[in-house]
Order: sequence, then C-alpha cells, then structure tokens
Amino acid sequence: MTWYGFNFQWMTSWEEGRIPEPPDERALDFLAKHSFNFARLACDYRFWTRDYDYLHPVESTFEAIDSYIEACRQRKIHFSLNMHRVPGYCINRPEIEKHNLWVDREAQDGLVFQWELFAKRYRGVSGDLLSFDLINEPPDIGQYGMTREIHSALIRRIVAAIRAVDPSRPVVIDGLEGGHIAMPELADLEVIHSTRGYQPMPVSHQGANWWDGWKGHAAEYPGGDWWGHAWDRQALHEFYAPWREVAAMGRPVHIGEFGCYNQTPNDVALRWFADLFSLWREYGWGWGMWNFEGAFGIVEHGRPGTTYEKLDGYNVDRQLLELLKP
Repeated sequence: MTWYGFNFQWMTSWEEGRIPEPPDERALDFLAKHSFNFARLACDYRFWTRDYDYLHPVESTFEAIDSYIEACRQRKIHFSLNMHRVPGYCINRPEIEKHNLWVDREAQDGLVFQWELFAKRYRGVSGDLLSFDLINEPPDIGQYGMTREIHSALIRRIVAAIRAVDPSRPVVIDGLEGGHIAMPELADLEVIHSTRGYQPMPVSHQGANWWDGWKGHAAEYPGGDWWGHAWDRQALHEFYAPWREVAAMGRPVHIGEFGCYNQTPNDVALRWFADLFSLWREYGWGWGMWNFEGAFGIVEHGRPGTTYEKLDGYNVDRQLLELLKP
C-alpha cells in the first residue's frame, strides 16, 4: 500500500457560516516535489447537510471536493475522501449529534445514501486518483451501543451500495477503538484496512488538552509505562500483529493517521518515528501524517528542541522530513 503523505483539514470541522477552504496548492506542490503521493481529507458531513436532513445535501458544497481532487490529479497525488464526522458519530464530540449511528436507522440510512451519492458523482474517476474512507475511527466496542456485529453489518451495507454504482472504487475502512483494533472479520471484503500510528499514546499525545490519559505517564521512548509495559521497537511490532495478520489474508494495510503532539521533546519523537517508519517499511505499509502544518506535522510543529530549515517557503523539521520521505 504505497501511499505516503498527509491529512488536510480543509473541511474538518463545520460551524455556522464556515465554508470549505480552497485546496492548499503550495502544500500539494511541496508533497509532489518531495515524492509524497497521498492527501487525505478529513471532512465533516455538516458542510453539506442542514438540520440533520441527511437525504437532501447541499450538493454545491461538493464543488470544493471536486477542486481538491483536481488539484491532486494535476500533481499525481492520490486523494482519500474521508468522513471524519458522519451522521450520528464523530470521535470528537459525538454528543452534539442528533442521532446515534450505531443504533438509529436514520443515521445509518443517511450515511449509506451520502456515500452512494459520492459514488455516483465520482464514478469514472480513476481508482489511482480517488478512494473513499468510510468512517473515521469508530469507537470502543460497547461505546454508544456499537458492537463488532453492528459495525460489520454497516460497513458491508455501505460497501455494497458503493460497489453497486462503482465496482472498482477503492474503499478504506478504519479499525475500531480509534482506528487501533483490526477487523479480520471483514477481510473477505476487497477493501483497504486503515490503522493508526499513535501508540504509545503518552508519547504521541503528551500534554493534549482533549485527552488526559497521558497524565501520570512520561513521554519516554524507548521506555515509559503504557498498558502495563515499556515500549520499544519490539513492543510496536507486537502491537501491529493483528494488522499483520489481516495483511497475511491478502488485504492492504495503510496507516491512515499518525503523528506526535508538540509537547513531547523532539528527540523522543524522532526516536519513536524512526522505529515506526522502519517497521512500516518492513511491512510494506504506507502512511498519512495527521498534519502537514501544525502541532502534529512537519512544518513549525513546535516540539521542544526542534531545529527548522527553510525549505520551499516553509520552516520544516528537516530531520523528521528525511525520516518521513518514501
């Protein structure tokens, strides 16, 4: 699965009056120049849905997505259309939703309908250029009424709806529990399985104000104490064992998100990144860093101890860039 690149947040979080951002063509130029070939758009369905009316979207909003696809096509970058917030669920603030995706038929029908609509709109667009990433980071098993059986049935329903319209469209499914838990029960579907590169979380999310699980755990690597043991390259290898089993079943595996928040010292982050990349290269898996610019990215992320280099108009963590390059 040789897609390497970044996530972009041009349509990630809707609020009243906000419109989609234009494609960041300067960032895409940087990707193309440095041999990256993947851009994942984490989008919020509320940009095209009003008052939870899932079946009558504002299709003019899709023109922004058209422009993202075209900007990527011009640079030979694969574009992954991801539903970061779907009808009835988001890993961030799910309580603001009117419905619950895992128990309410209205939300499930709405999500299937919207993916079917995208399949119709982009039918004929090459699979080399465009993939559909169905639901970002489903919750923990049992949370919000979600079970493996409910999730599996919903994924099968969405995939069937897309394939009825566009049989060759590449489809991506995220692992459970925030993308970390593999779904071998869906290995019979011809889809790409997407996992995450955030473990151990006290390294990747040290100091995060939206998740306090890091408290009481130092940002150490190798070492530290998370899930009852220290972490090193071997521990990471064991963590990805279920995903390697899915790959052994003949299904592509991709790291849809990864990164390190800017409160972890940069020398710790670089040691961790080096082991992650060495393992993913060994497995033959591609990856998409959560940010390009920002606290999880390679441009002015702000981690203590970083030396930046001016490169193509950006202040870049050159050490991280060299590790990250395909």
